[in-house]
Amino acid sequence: MSADAPTAQPSPALTPALSQGEREQGPVEAVIARVKAVYGSWGRGTTLQKMRDDWDALFAAPELAATVQSVDAGGVPCEWITAPGADATTTVIYFHGGGFQVGSLASHRELMACISAESGCRLLGVGYRLAPEHRYPAALDDARAVWEWLLSQRIAADHIALAGDSAGAGLALSLLVFLRDAGQPLPAAAVLMSAWTDLTASGKSYETRASADPIHQRPMIVAMARNYLGTAGDAKHPYVSPQFASLENLPPLLAQVGDRETVLSDTTDFIDKAKAAGVDARAEVWPDMIHVFQQFPRELPQAREALQSIGAFLRQHLSSKSQEEGP
Repeated sequence: MSADAPTAQPSPALTPALSQGEREQGPVEAVIARVKAVYGSWGRGTTLQKMRDDWDALFAAPELAATVQSVDAGGVPCEWITAPGADATTTVIYFHGGGFQVGSLASHRELMACISAESGCRLLGVGYRLAPEHRYPAALDDARAVWEWLLSQRIAADHIALAGDSAGAGLALSLLVFLRDAGQPLPAAAVLMSAWTDLTASGKSYETRASADPIHQRPMIVAMARNYLGTAGDAKHPYVSPQFASLENLPPLLAQVGDRETVLSDTTDFIDKAKAAGVDARAEVWPDMIHVFQQFPRELPQAREALQSIGAFLRQHLSSKSQEEGP
């Protein structure tokens, strides 16, 4: 992102996946075309299961440089994602995005494997329940159950970080605010990618980035919020929209967002508020990037560079914990 940041190179497991035609089109525009092709194939008659299957297929990785182990974490289906050499004493709980309605462990395995590799930590991906079958607070209840299960495995809170993208990043923040309010131990840090922090969709970027964002517009965001909350839900509740929570005493936060996103304000406004509350919080706004661009590490060098930044942040706040304990 910055001028002095290292140039990210693809690892052998992340060989760029663009065709010749896509390379000529440009990597960002090629990625956009691929995502829009999925959205464009959906109509009024498209079932929710079809949408979920298409979303998983969009992000499917032909090979994964990590081990995958299923686990029941307090009644919630989860997966351990562990890159070679990752430290089993440090854990990142990962909440996938998808507007609380699509997305899964399958759609985010590659992203989780990349974070494990860059951070040297193992990841616990959370298969929380989705709307509209399971509306709020089902996802937060599942997040809480996983947190409590992990602590029951004798893993200290300060050896754990949270991470997530889009709706999953908002869920990570909701869990942080809930734990803080309940007086429970907090994780060491949290990483947020294109965080959905305001389900009222009231940020200025819905107007200022409307023409720049090729995929997400305010009506879609409002509809997803409605499907998640139902008719009785309160979009301003702090456990729904962390933007409306008090943010004192939260752990260090790293938030990444693309400059083309309509949800840009969800990150920048939230981080500004967190800083004002005394939180060690940093926002990285990536020029020309789209929603959760980190999910395209094979195609976008910016995604690989962003993942390196995430890895450095997590190592800073987690690796010292295992080093303090020693062998």
